[in-house]
Amino acid sequence: MPNSRLRNSFHVDVSGSDLGRCLKWALVAVGLAISVTQAKAEYLVNIGDVLEVAVAGVPELRHRAPVQMDGTISLPLVGTLPAAGLPLPQIRAKIGAALARKVFRQRTSDGRETVVVIDADEVTTIIAEYKPIYVNGDVSKPGEYPYRPSITVRQLLAVAGGYDIMRVKMNNPYLEAADLRSEYGSLWTELAKEQARMWRIKTELGEGAQINPAPTMDAPLARSAISEIVNSEAEYLKTKQSDYQQEKTFLQRGIRQGDDEIRVLSDQQKKDEEGLQGDLEDLQKTTELFSKGSLISPRVTDARRAVLLSSTRKLQTSAQLLQVKKQQDEFVRKLAKLDDQRRLDLLRELQDTSVKLNEIREKLQSVGEKLQYTAMVRSQLVQGTGNTPEIAIIRKGNKGQDRIIANEDTELQPGDAVEVSLQYQDGPAVPPRRLGSSDTPAETGRTGSVAGGSVRVGQR
Repeated sequence: MPNSRLRNSFHVDVSGSDLGRCLKWALVAVGLAISVTQAKAEYLVNIGDVLEVAVAGVPELRHRAPVQMDGTISLPLVGTLPAAGLPLPQIRAKIGAALARKVFRQRTSDGRETVVVIDADEVTTIIAEYKPIYVNGDVSKPGEYPYRPSITVRQLLAVAGGYDIMRVKMNNPYLEAADLRSEYGSLWTELAKEQARMWRIKTELGEGAQINPAPTMDAPLARSAISEIVNSEAEYLKTKQSDYQQEKTFLQRGIRQGDDEIRVLSDQQKKDEEGLQGDLEDLQKTTELFSKGSLISPRVTDARRAVLLSSTRKLQTSAQLLQVKKQQDEFVRKLAKLDDQRRLDLLRELQDTSVKLNEIREKLQSVGEKLQYTAMVRSQLVQGTGNTPEIAIIRKGNKGQDRIIANEDTELQPGDAVEVSLQYQDGPAVPPRRLGSSDTPAETGRTGSVAGGSVRVGQR
């Protein structure tokens, strides 16, 4: 009877007072806690887990069995059993039932053999190793780590060495920034030189106007250096054009001189021909008179000597005329080849310059990106690690991989992959623009947004 009154009074209190409502909420909370505990207990064994089976009093039967790709485990005296996707109590019951009433012969230390009949209650099954978890991103030591029950993201980050914006290791961001700025300025100097050289080549080819230093002045270089580059190419162009004109004038003058020499030698050849004919006629007359006895033999000898000298002079003149004509033909050929050879050399130089310009642009792009990253790291080192990290968990679900946004207190499950990304508050809003083949130093600009500020590189 007292118990009945107590129940009635309790019923009245619960239904009609604030205390009753509090008790109801407490019961709901207890029920949620029980359901959460049951949910945690109902972990489903997955591929990659390692189970350990032991029999009390029989240490020889202790065995670790990894869950294979087909979801099964292999055990002595049992064989193959399915395990993936099942809770541990169910697997434990299956293994116990499979080992129940099994006979195991055990040899003692003194050599005697005993027979042990396994009882299901003596079989224990635990998860010795869970499927590992993984962490990647802005941490000191990304990679694979063993799973521990109820491990959180914060604990995993502690094992992985914590946040680290310098996972791409640098010796010293301040020193590297100085070296990169020096290399960046040198590349801009080379780019300006090659650009001026290309303008000079196109001017020689007749494809462009004279070199204009105005666009190049916008490069992040000292104006005196740019002026020196442009003036050097302009002087080189003037010297080459002067040398070309001198060579062309020399060949043209040689051709004209050859024409004069040919004309003189041709006249001389005609005179030598006439002299030879006269000496031949004189020799013929002298020979006739000598045969008639009107002249003595010395006179005939002198006539023959005169013919020999005339023919020798004629041959010398003919040979000299041929030499002059050959030299003139050589001058004519060089003059005709001069323009073609000059154009071929300029086109080859233009091709080499174009290739070198592309290489410098690629290097300039690479160094610029490194410089931005180094400046960003340096700014992060100055401001500390107060940035908010983005944490995402990649977890295998029933319908594939799920991406779960988490925080440092989120509990992990076996097989989770954690991605950590620090939000660089002072980082550049957009990545640096790649230099195109048609970009000039003026078009690429002279400043870059590095670590939240407009950093002028190389301006002196």
